[in-house]
Amino acid sequence: MNKRFVFIVLGIIIAIAGFWVITAPSEEAAGTPTNHTLGAGTTGVVLVEYADFQCPACQSYTPVLQEVKAKYGDSIIFQFRHFPLESLHKNARAAARAAEAAGLQGKFWEMHDLLFSRQQSWQDTSNPLATFEDYAEEIGIADLARFTTDYKSSTVNASINADLDSGRALGAEATPTFVLNGEKLDENPPATLAAFSALIDEAIIAKGGTPPTTESTTPLP
Repeated sequence: MNKRFVFIVLGIIIAIAGFWVITAPSEEAAGTPTNHTLGAGTTGVVLVEYADFQCPACQSYTPVLQEVKAKYGDSIIFQFRHFPLESLHKNARAAARAAEAAGLQGKFWEMHDLLFSRQQSWQDTSNPLATFEDYAEEIGIADLARFTTDYKSSTVNASINADLDSGRALGAEATPTFVLNGEKLDENPPATLAAFSALIDEAIIAKGGTPPTTESTTPLP
């Protein structure tokens, strides 16, 4: 076997290997958990909700969580993280994508509220994106083309996956799951302001703070 033949064979192998590297699908980059928060957290207390926009139980907790946000204002941090249960809810991830895409234009909480309030309108649709594009226009998203691009992006998908991973690491299996100061609640409190207040007040006192006795004068969205 002469050297020229060896070099030709090596050249072919290198070319094939290079083509494979260029054309092989790349793994989605690891995402960073989302950071959708309300409140300044002056007492050092953080309440996190892992939720699925298509989950009826999550929807049922929405009104009382609005009361919690209004009562505690800047005293605590309230944080939302995605936990779409795709095996149960076919449009759960699509809704999470819509919320994230809206968030990239400063409209996360507006989309969050609309998705929950109209859950029954979109949960069974075969074309959720079309519905969510209408919602994006309704809440005043400036760049609708960017919204659609972000909705479909691997970056948004990776952030949702990162939320799922962070929830699972804390032991979340269902929705909603609540985490108070880094500890998952073994059982969800009843969907009442009094039940949440008892837990939050205890956490504030444990940190040396004083729970508010009246609703905040500056309720959060």
